[in-house]
Amino acid sequence: MSAATYPFADLALARRLERAEGLANARSVEARARASPASAACWIEVAGAYAMFDGPTSMITQTFGLGLFDAVSADDLGRIETFFRERGAPAHHEVSPIAGPAITTLLTERSYEPFEFTSVMYRPIGERNVATPLNPSLRVRTIGEVEGELWARTAAEGWSDTPGASEMMLTMGRVAVQTADAHLYLVEIDGRPIAAAAMRTHDGVAVMAGASTIPSARGRGAQLALLERRLQDAFANGCDIAMMGALPGSISQRNAERHGFRIAYTRIKWRLK
Repeated sequence: MSAATYPFADLALARRLERAEGLANARSVEARARASPASAACWIEVAGAYAMFDGPTSMITQTFGLGLFDAVSADDLGRIETFFRERGAPAHHEVSPIAGPAITTLLTERSYEPFEFTSVMYRPIGERNVATPLNPSLRVRTIGEVEGELWARTAAEGWSDTPGASEMMLTMGRVAVQTADAHLYLVEIDGRPIAAAAMRTHDGVAVMAGASTIPSARGRGAQLALLERRLQDAFANGCDIAMMGALPGSISQRNAERHGFRIAYTRIKWRLK
């Protein structure tokens, strides 16, 4: 696939994107379970959807791919609700509109309401991916588990100006270091880490996640350098599509569009009233 060829945002693409992200989060849940057995982190598959528990307040305690792979019955949804209820977690479902109206009807009949939206974005991958010149003073490198704490703390510091986010991101970062098939990156300037990001791959899809820059080093192109490096590595490993999620209309979405990402669809997150 050339760098200019965007596949049509249809059911086939949605399945690839949702399965890649779902598996990435499932591996994170498995890493949590290994690192902290008391967390009872686990996941199940029901009607082609992945339902995962990573703790009652975790952002990935939800389903992925609901209605995209198999038809979902009331019994299927009841089984998923029981899975969450038994673990003291809310039943959350993040659903692509490409799943069709049947799943929306089922959710509304069971007293669910929408409460969050995500722009699912994608772009093809080539050998060279961004047109903007990179900052030559930045060094991007991959890290291994031995430097995991450094990566986690750098990633968390990037959220230090968001109340309550830094501690949560530190915990998630420590899990990410132990997650199977996770590719972790640091950006350094004069030997000092200033930004971090992660990538996971499945079925030719590179899932971009975990990007943050410490507040004092923003505006130097660290995220652009991380994006290009990850896309190059993904291309070298046989990936042809990159994906990421962003709040609709956000700065993150704007920046992604500036660097070749398009909106595949807007996902809706549902919760029981």
